[in-house]
Amino acid sequence: MAFKKRALLPPLIILVAIAIVVLLMNLRPQIPMRSMERPAVLVEVQEAQPENINMIVAGQGNVQPKHTTNLVAQVSGQIVEISPNFQNGGFFNEGDVLLRIDPQDYEVALQSAKANLAQAKAALAEESARAQVAREEWESLELGEIPALGLREPQVASAVAAMQSAEAAVAKAQRDLDRTVIRAPFAGLLSNKNVDLGQFINVGSQIGQLMGTETAEIRVPLSDRDLAFLNLPSTEQTDNFPRVQLRSEVAGVTHTWQGNLVRSEGVLDSNSRVIYGVVEVKDPYNRNGDTHPEILRFGRFVALDIEGLFVENVFRIPRYALTADGNVWLVDEDRRLQRQHVEVLRAEENAVVINEGLKAGDQVVLTQLANALPSMKVRLPGDPLPQQMERKPDENSKDAVGDEDADQTANANKE
Repeated sequence: MAFKKRALLPPLIILVAIAIVVLLMNLRPQIPMRSMERPAVLVEVQEAQPENINMIVAGQGNVQPKHTTNLVAQVSGQIVEISPNFQNGGFFNEGDVLLRIDPQDYEVALQSAKANLAQAKAALAEESARAQVAREEWESLELGEIPALGLREPQVASAVAAMQSAEAAVAKAQRDLDRTVIRAPFAGLLSNKNVDLGQFINVGSQIGQLMGTETAEIRVPLSDRDLAFLNLPSTEQTDNFPRVQLRSEVAGVTHTWQGNLVRSEGVLDSNSRVIYGVVEVKDPYNRNGDTHPEILRFGRFVALDIEGLFVENVFRIPRYALTADGNVWLVDEDRRLQRQHVEVLRAEENAVVINEGLKAGDQVVLTQLANALPSMKVRLPGDPLPQQMERKPDENSKDAVGDEDADQTANANKE
């Protein structure tokens, strides 16, 4: 009988252990189940607001003088005097003396020409007197009409021609003497100096190059697209030219100057297919006062912003807000995406100007979305983040791991 009881003990222990394991598994706390729904994408938007703006056409070019001349000697001789400013970069006003050529030979030539003129005048006076005496004698004889030879008209005409030739010689000698003094034809600076004191120069010798400082010019290439947004001045126009802002970096600091688009060259370049506009800047070297905050030197490369047409009720948005197919994404009142086609009036460096497709108050998406779809849910900055859904555990489960451990210890003691 005792043997039978001992034989039933191992299966009983196994059954009790199985019951305990099942009970512990049922008492184990369940992990909350979270919802797999992803939160809406956060996007940045810009509210579309209509504007009235002046279109800006960008360009670039080099600053050049409006007037440039190569000074050439018109007489030969030795240079006996030069101006202290006759050096590269020296400034001159209109009429200032640049240099002088030895005038002695030309002074002698002028005196000789004046002496010849005096002789010619005397000869003319003598012939005129003889012609008068001949007229009186012929009239006293009453021989009829006086012939031209009798009045010495050929001799008088020859004397007149000799006097005129002498006068021309005097004028030429005077011009040659005046040309020994070389003056600046306009206000400017000397860019190239080719001669120096004591040097002998001939007629036609290059003396130097003078650049006018009254007005600077910049040739800016304009494409057909640029011309659509510009009011190019006509040849008869004398005022109200489009304003131009010039920018350049000087010694690490960006400076600006003001100018005007005064004309176009009127010929389309056959190679680049552009037309060149001409921008003028008055007094670039501030010689007439503080015209500009910084002098604008010839040869400087500048960027230009040319004032174009005035347009109304347009929208300006960043370029990256426009998709490759010419659309923008809008956020409606339900925080869902809507694709909207727009008409781009002009593309600028960092923005585009829209004239059709948007209305005031539209929320234009600025965030670049890789897989955007119409009606996709989004959220804006400031919107509350939706709470993640959790599944409630069973009422019989324990909330704390410590309670589970306590139950396991109690069951073990019972065994």
